[in-house]
Amino acid sequence: MQRGRGEALNRVAVTGIGALTPLGNSFETSWEMLLAGKCGIHRATKIDVSVFPCQVAGEVLDFDPAKYLDAKDVRRNDPFVHFAVAAARMAIGDAQLDMTKEDAYRVGAIVGSGIGGLQTIDTQSKILHNEGARRVSPFMIPALIVDMASGVVAIAVGAKGPNFSCTSACSTGAHSVGDAYHFLRLGKADVMLAGGTEGGVNAFSFAGFSAMKALSTSYNAQPEQASRPFDAKRDGFVMGEGACILILETLEHALARGARIYCEIVGYAANCDAHHITAPVLDGCNLSAAMQAALAEGDIPLNAVDYINAHGTSTIYNDLCETNAYKLCFGEHAYDIAISSTKGATGHMLGAAGAFESAVCVKAIQTGIIPPTINYENPDPQCDLNYTPNKPMHRNVSVAIKDNMGFGGHNAVLVFKKYAA
Repeated sequence: MQRGRGEALNRVAVTGIGALTPLGNSFETSWEMLLAGKCGIHRATKIDVSVFPCQVAGEVLDFDPAKYLDAKDVRRNDPFVHFAVAAARMAIGDAQLDMTKEDAYRVGAIVGSGIGGLQTIDTQSKILHNEGARRVSPFMIPALIVDMASGVVAIAVGAKGPNFSCTSACSTGAHSVGDAYHFLRLGKADVMLAGGTEGGVNAFSFAGFSAMKALSTSYNAQPEQASRPFDAKRDGFVMGEGACILILETLEHALARGARIYCEIVGYAANCDAHHITAPVLDGCNLSAAMQAALAEGDIPLNAVDYINAHGTSTIYNDLCETNAYKLCFGEHAYDIAISSTKGATGHMLGAAGAFESAVCVKAIQTGIIPPTINYENPDPQCDLNYTPNKPMHRNVSVAIKDNMGFGGHNAVLVFKKYAA
């Protein structure tokens, strides 16, 4: 229903999840592996990593895009699009959403990517330089531009509503979910597919991030130990890939069709450090401000937060910044909140990270189980909060926060709440 000026804003429900990650080719498998403390990071197999200082990655393995796209569309699209379509189809199935019964113009898609078609850029640039311009694919541009994630998802499922792709580096997935939430809240759509995707394990990304000295280099012989969020011996992030899509609906629409409701989204905020292209402000003041704004939108008291799924990249500065932000935002209550980073298990899925980690918040609320921060072995005196080390925690979760930070200073915060009629 379209809302007019002065009318009440819609409540927004999460009704479906689809994902493929380094832990498995479904969200269900990925969740089970998280709770078991498993790790999807190993020596990279998709590229020759012997020339790079970092040689480990979280890869999506044994994935067949032909299960989700016809052969022609598989050839024409980059892996980041393959992943997005697969996750979207899984999410629609999980939500039991029948598109033949929906007004297609009221179903939208916002699916972002941090970088887009790097595999296509890598392949086609080699063709250009080795074989000449005439050999470059006519599908090169459509395959590499970020908006194809949303565009091809919409084509695949028949969604004709609001459609675009968000790009804000590592906060892309959270921003995409937040933007979709606002479309629904304002009555601009009934259903939104929202999330992120990344096909990041390729030579271009390894070369670039290695040059920045952003990747872990100390654990090539122990790949499963390389991503160590909040641990004193962390030395950089680990490249990951995959996709996650959430089905969001107005609560009114979800109830009308008898949908299973995982939880609600009640708050979203975004701001910018306006400080540095890659380094966060270490005192966490801007991330803290975003968390306070998101909680205020949902009318959630600070002491009501039970769980935070941290950005937790396993880099020195990120993990310190987040810890400081939590203390600044919540004061003494920060020590009572269960916090975990799932990047120890998946690596950093870049544009897909915020979406997958949002789904983790959703499941923590539904199940009352908080997944652990694996590889937390050496406490850092500057990071002294409860990071749920190495084993899952059973705890009633009524309110969960997802925060992400991206190069460029982008901060995004989502607030999820247990559904009550």
